[in-house]
Amino acid sequence: MTTPAGSKVRGYLDLMKLRVVELLLVSTLPAMVLAQKGLPPLGLTLATIIGGTLAAGSANAYNMVIESDLDKLMARTSKRPLVTGVLNNAEALIFSTAIGLLSLAIFWFFTTPMATLMTVIAIAFYVLVYTMGLKRRTAQNIVWGGAAGCMPVFIGWAAVTDSLSVSALAFFLVIFFWTPPHFWALAIKYKDDYAAAGVPMLPVIATKANVHRQMWFHTIAMIISSVVLIHTAALPLWSMVITLALGLVFAQQLSHLRENSDNYAKAAGKIFQWSISYLSLFSALLVVAQLV
Repeated sequence: MTTPAGSKVRGYLDLMKLRVVELLLVSTLPAMVLAQKGLPPLGLTLATIIGGTLAAGSANAYNMVIESDLDKLMARTSKRPLVTGVLNNAEALIFSTAIGLLSLAIFWFFTTPMATLMTVIAIAFYVLVYTMGLKRRTAQNIVWGGAAGCMPVFIGWAAVTDSLSVSALAFFLVIFFWTPPHFWALAIKYKDDYAAAGVPMLPVIATKANVHRQMWFHTIAMIISSVVLIHTAALPLWSMVITLALGLVFAQQLSHLRENSDNYAKAAGKIFQWSISYLSLFSALLVVAQLV
């Protein structure tokens, strides 16, 4: 039976995981504003955002092709287009390659060589290192594989300056340390899914106490990195105060994740939601603080 054209289009969009892409782009614009020390040119901003969307979408599509066998085993991913048959692997591979090449062309012609190189590294790291190398082999998969999700900071910064800086590295580390508690909170909710698929996410194979301990380590490191970023970017003192307040709220949410609590999964869900709010608010703060 032929799949309707509308379903095909929806399937291609689903391959890109646009909700995840939105979260990645939250760090791109602030990086550009900090690098420019003001608003970057509109054309450059649009090229970077569009190119970044296509690059992340390409990496996500490759991820779905490689993990289609796992997606069949998990309730959370059972509606993805390669599982339902809306698209086949060949169609997905052609699509992911095409939008990946298009993203690199956009970066090359409309931004800088350094931004283009960072984009190549981001796609390769997510697909080859995280998806193919780490995810099925180690409980620290999201720690090191999550570095791919930090690359929009470098890409946005390099698109403006064709270089990197200490502030860019500090921002990278904010996202790097933010990623594990964010993702592990989600993995707690879908622990049974990951266990069924044989994916060794930390909440699947470690004790609750161990998971909680590692989430605290990364959260504290994230807060420290956030403070360092405010300092190295020479942003106003009031932005430092707000940064610390946001970090304290994050820590408060994490303190509710008690090992023997009946609301353990619910508390993890709130951490996941707040982690998204934290990154969005912190990114907005960086833009406002720089422009003011």
